[in-house]
Amino acid sequence: MGRLLLVDDESAIRQLYAEELSEDGHEVKTAGNSKRALELMELFKFDLLILDIRLDRENGLDLLRKIVNRGEKPPVVLCTAFSSFQDDFTSWLADSYVVKSSDTSQLKREVQRLLEKKH
Repeated sequence: MGRLLLVDDESAIRQLYAEELSEDGHEVKTAGNSKRALELMELFKFDLLILDIRLDRENGLDLLRKIVNRGEKPPVVLCTAFSSFQDDFTSWLADSYVVKSSDTSQLKREVQRLLEKKH
């Protein structure tokens, strides 16, 4: 199992996804914004990132750019309810895309697939 960083500005989604992924044996750290996500990345090494596209002041694509520019990019799942992200070439830096939903089965499958691919 892996250490995951989940970044989403909606606390209910963070809680749901963190609980579901923890039940699968993952260690999940959460952040409600990109600033906190970057702080956590200074403290921990993550095996996979799950990024919401729409965050409060900044979006997940901006955060993804910063992560890539720092030279540390674990596999990334973009999790969003919007398709407009596909117009931004930065989205190509992600390894997977999942539609945000209360049904976490697709997210769990992608997390497992990417972690298996990484190892």
